[in-house]
Amino acid sequence: MTFFGMKKFPTPVAKPMAPFFVAGLVILYGVNSFANVLMDSDEFKNDQRNPNIKNTKPQKDHQGAELRFPPE
Repeated sequence: MTFFGMKKFPTPVAKPMAPFFVAGLVILYGVNSFANVLMDSDEFKNDQRNPNIKNTKPQKDHQGAELRFPPE
């Protein structure tokens, strides 16, 4: 069967690439673990950009502006 005039060849793709897929997953797991360790470190524990901080109280000086669509 031809696809856009190209002949289909039985070339293995997934099997030779399997070690690279596994290595990519190991690297992603390691980077994620390292990022979690850094987020829990003392230096970044009180940083505003830390997603682990639960902001329960609104800021005192922040005035909640209402958004109206469409603007009047």
